Amino acid sequence: MRRPQRFPRNTTLIWTEQGRRRFHLWTLKTDGVHKLEYLRNDFTLQECLGRSFSCGCGKIHTAELRAAEVSSGALLTLSGYMERFGWRYPFVICDSITYEIAGKRVVEILEQAGYPVKCHILTHTAFDEATLGELAIHIDRKCDLVVGVGTGSINDMCRYFSFKLDRPYCIVATAAPMDGFASSVSALTVNNLKTTYEVRMPALVIGDVDILKAVPYRMIAAGLGDLIGKFTCLCDWKLARLINDEYYCETTVELVENCIRKVLKNAGAAKDRDPEVIGDIMEGLLLTGVAMGLIGNSRPASGCEHHISHYWEMLFEQQGRRPAPHGAQVGVGTVLILKLTELLRQETIDFSKARAAAIAYDPEGWKEEIRAAYGSAAGGVIEMEARARKNETAGRLLRIDAMERNWEAITALLDQLPTSRQVIGILKSLDAPWLPQDIGVDAGLLRDTLKYCKEVRPRYTILQMIWDLGLLDELTEKTAAFFTQGQIH
Repeated sequence: MRRPQRFPRNTTLIWTEQGRRRFHLWTLKTDGVHKLEYLRNDFTLQECLGRSFSCGCGKIHTAELRAAEVSSGALLTLSGYMERFGWRYPFVICDSITYEIAGKRVVEILEQAGYPVKCHILTHTAFDEATLGELAIHIDRKCDLVVGVGTGSINDMCRYFSFKLDRPYCIVATAAPMDGFASSVSALTVNNLKTTYEVRMPALVIGDVDILKAVPYRMIAAGLGDLIGKFTCLCDWKLARLINDEYYCETTVELVENCIRKVLKNAGAAKDRDPEVIGDIMEGLLLTGVAMGLIGNSRPASGCEHHISHYWEMLFEQQGRRPAPHGAQVGVGTVLILKLTELLRQETIDFSKARAAAIAYDPEGWKEEIRAAYGSAAGGVIEMEARARKNETAGRLLRIDAMERNWEAITALLDQLPTSRQVIGILKSLDAPWLPQDIGVDAGLLRDTLKYCKEVRPRYTILQMIWDLGLLDELTEKTAAFFTQGQIH
């Protein structure tokens, strides 16, 4: 095994013999000596918290999340964590809905424990630059902890805000519809474009099962939809390794895959709001979020199925429409991607034709299509492509060469995916949406989504691969027809 790189400062490497040659890293700290263990693919959430791990991929992974409380009555533990970590001046951020669900109670608990709480209820809820400005105006300069109360958008905004202020962050979940609570990235709307920023994990996550089980069931099902999306996102990462020579960590992938299997095993009981199952869902979502932090980006938990969701969120916002819960959109997006891959497997791949399509690429024509497909967000997409250059002919030709060399391995990966019908069956059993029209996506938007959502991020995915092969337009039409012309029974 290779010696890991990127050792922290003030460390001593100690070699030991334990049946086979292994090494441990010992970090010298004032409160004692802490062993850096090997990352395993069967770690539980609690075993990961606040620890660093050596890994067979050659890196040291660190989970910055220091504590997570997922239990009945978990809100009552908040003041204890304040004392444990030495925080004194919490700044609590809610919107009008999450304040009633849990924010008011958070303020009461902290005030009863003697903490001087500053609470702000957001008036600007587009969660863009203006929201950051509102928070900057209202924060108390003495604040030493930002406490977000909510789910996706509030979590992303508060984590980014706390990161910019260099303050620790705690999120109190009011539902569990997505896996971003423990991640080290934030997705914000900046310049009208949903953009992901690398920040850091929260220090603390509170998931009170009494609150999580009482939300509308569609929010519970959405959390399961987000977990189902890991099937395609992990495939994206594996493909990127083969085609784009991207860094890849097998142990982290196995950690996420084991988590999905565990949660989905008893997911049917979620409809009965079984507290143990609701807690397992929340812990599963947290663990996949921790996996993002271990890697330092969202690769282990977000791929083309998430790009579909982000595209819908942007377009709906421009139209003044409220999108479905993030995880519900991810579940539908997963079905769409699986159907696309099935149609791809029916094709005889002509690599010469793919190269001709790459050579014929028209950047100006692409910009015109993006302006039509993205509306007010088009400028940000065009700027991002100018930096990433993922569509340029030279890089595309290199990827086509890599695909031709590795096509047998690529098809083996695609064949390991569940079928679209299998995932439809899972979503149906959970009473979760699975058709695009179930969440307000008509045929026109569906076509634009499959053709253009790959531009939401400069990341290599199944959709970029199909585009590289010159097949995205054709397979988009076939997929759209399947879901909109009564071909599903």
